Amino acid sequence: MAESAHNKKELHDEFFILGVTSNGRQFRPSDWAERLCGVMSCFRPEGSGGGRHSHLQFSPYVCPTVINGVKSVVVNNRLRDLEPLAYHFVVSFAKDNDLQMVDACLVPEPEPKPK
Repeated sequence: MAESAHNKKELHDEFFILGVTSNGRQFRPSDWAERLCGVMSCFRPEGSGGGRHSHLQFSPYVCPTVINGVKSVVVNNRLRDLEPLAYHFVVSFAKDNDLQMVDACLVPEPEPKPK
């Protein structure tokens, strides 16, 4: 079954910035992911902001995580449409610091086998 370009886009809607340089060195400072995500915390889907403690929450478009023991950041490509300059900032941060970037995709659930 052939996938449409739209389906492929949906499967590749995020990428990871890994806290490892191209030569395999761990990136410092150790809280870099939280700092980057903190700067990006104001970029949210319309209508999701607000609330007394909204400044204490990360954006759903730029979230810290750990992948195989490496501090990382998950970036949703929808940020590019929401705020192109913010997207450019995140990508430039990774490139300027020689951090590895890896496309992420959701692996669809296998079709259930007929009984």
